[in-house]
Amino acid sequence: MNSTIILIGPLGVGKTTVGRLLAEKLALPLCSIDDVRATYYAQAGYDQAIAAKIAADQGIRGVLRYAQPFDAQMVAMVLADYPQRIIDFGASNSVYEDETLLAGVKRILAPYPNVTLLLPSPDLAESVAILQERLTRMLTAAGKTFTDELFALNHYFIQHPSNQQLAKRVIYTKDKTPATVCDEIMQTIV
Repeated sequence: MNSTIILIGPLGVGKTTVGRLLAEKLALPLCSIDDVRATYYAQAGYDQAIAAKIAADQGIRGVLRYAQPFDAQMVAMVLADYPQRIIDFGASNSVYEDETLLAGVKRILAPYPNVTLLLPSPDLAESVAILQERLTRMLTAAGKTFTDELFALNHYFIQHPSNQQLAKRVIYTKDKTPATVCDEIMQTIV
């Protein structure tokens, strides 16, 4: 088995939860890119002031476009710095509008056979609805405020073809527990 397992997918699909279960069962450390993003962005030259200006002018989608070159660099750096791990990509780390960046990330991921895309359903509209309901429930329970912009962003992540292009396999999570999804991944790892 190649001991690096990479989980990709949209917001709220369960990458971190399933990643924790895999790490426990396989006795491998877990790296969640969202936890190390700030460090790698700083190393790659990501400028918070520029991002803030873009956010004010163009919103979150503009910030995501600005971040994509840094996200692509971060993928390479994280894989180099965290070998033999379960790696939970953030939702934005597998979505690239720029074909050159997407091709670069494909090259980076080429030697990794265990890149799994998690989606609720093969029906993307159903996935959007399931995750909107799940995110609403999770954020409400946590007392966090949110806007429809979050759901529009996740719709974009779900519909974007780069997730499918980067994944070596897709696992559908609808009506499955995280433990069941974990077991299914374990049966498919190379």
